Amino acid sequence: MIRHLQHPIFPIIKELAEHTKTECYVIGGYVRDRIMERPFKNDVDILVIGSGIDFANALGEKLRTKVAVYKSFGTAMLVYDGLDVEFVGARKESYRRESRKPIVENGTLQDDQNRRDFTINAMAYSLNVYNYGELLDPFNGVEDIKNCIIRTPLAPTETFSDDPLRMMRAIRFATQLNFKIDIQAIQSISDTKDRIKIISKERITDELNKIILSNKPSMGFKYLFDTGLLALIFPAMCNLHGVDVIDGKGHKDNFYHTLEVLDNVAEKSDDLWLRWAAIMHDIAKPATKRFDKRIGWTFHGHEDKGARMVPKLFAELKLPLNDKMKFVQKLVQLHLRPIVLAQEIVTDSAVRRLLFEAGDDIEALMLLCHADVTTKNEFKKKKYRDNFELVKQKLKDVEERDQIRNWQPPVTGEDIMEVFGLGPGKVVGIIKNAIREAILEGDIPNNREAAYHFMVSRGKDLNLEPKRTLSLETSK
Repeated sequence: MIRHLQHPIFPIIKELAEHTKTECYVIGGYVRDRIMERPFKNDVDILVIGSGIDFANALGEKLRTKVAVYKSFGTAMLVYDGLDVEFVGARKESYRRESRKPIVENGTLQDDQNRRDFTINAMAYSLNVYNYGELLDPFNGVEDIKNCIIRTPLAPTETFSDDPLRMMRAIRFATQLNFKIDIQAIQSISDTKDRIKIISKERITDELNKIILSNKPSMGFKYLFDTGLLALIFPAMCNLHGVDVIDGKGHKDNFYHTLEVLDNVAEKSDDLWLRWAAIMHDIAKPATKRFDKRIGWTFHGHEDKGARMVPKLFAELKLPLNDKMKFVQKLVQLHLRPIVLAQEIVTDSAVRRLLFEAGDDIEALMLLCHADVTTKNEFKKKKYRDNFELVKQKLKDVEERDQIRNWQPPVTGEDIMEVFGLGPGKVVGIIKNAIREAILEGDIPNNREAAYHFMVSRGKDLNLEPKRTLSLETSK
């Protein structure tokens, strides 16, 4: 496997290892990815039998490059020829029941491979002169790669109980690599799932985001649901599961519908937050579900309630409460609007309103809505999606003509106060809203002069007389 050790750092490490009588190995993700012939990140883990920090410092002197030392972790890192190289001493670990932080002792190569999370991550290449490039694979990781299976080196219950985050990592790797999880490991995750409570929300959500960013994230969510982990880390999503039937009338399973929408979005976009919008778009359906004897099940207002739920759910999951959250919230709020337009005659005023409210997120919204069409009726699916194309063309036409996207009314509140000699108050808001509605409805053109004359007329309706004339050349 010397062909996998072509980077110039490896022979340099081999020479230093020989000179210092130190055993060194490449271990972990780099080895796995090279064997799988996957693109690998620009980083590599070097296992040192002894002090990883001492060896890194010696290599840094040899290469005349800076070494970053992390004493609390017992690791050191340097960058060479575009590769991030991290050094760690071989370790033997034991765990306390209440913590995932191990008690660490110096160990052998075997000790270190035993403590690895999965067989495919426990493989190592020797960087020693006597067996340079030899693959050391004590748990048959190569066979597991061939068989597309995720297994633990030691008993899975012990592995997951020691570090419960490994349950999330097992599901993440299976989803990213399109592997299956070993049946004993699945059972162990189910049995050990409550241990996830000692893991920080940040760590859990980091793994969850990696699942969401995979090519087919539904695979990971099914594992999370089936093992019971999802109910512990994201109960609101679990609540979508199931179908109620009354008088022979049922509704679709909104959990599996959501996964289908998520996969549809993933086929078109790598945007994590658009994928989160897919996850959240129907999140309020359980809370808004009602049965009507005439028409069956309804979920009226689930888009409004869902949008109100987004900040709380983001906070619980330790997701950012910034513009990313607002983007998801906006798409949840608006996700029914293009669908309604696709079912009806599309008026210019409806399109203007959608452009005004969606702004620069209109393309993302349309992608989400396209993905939301999951009916198994091919006639309905084609009809909706063909209508979406008409809506998209209408959006383009109205935007080119009226320039409503990210629009601000051409007459501002300050203009209204200046013309009528008013201070801030309710009347200013009434006139400003009237101007906005008139433009969105197409009653007046979207320009300053038309808005000014409409403002004067509306002011007279409120017994206001202009005290100043407004400049019509540019808006303030």
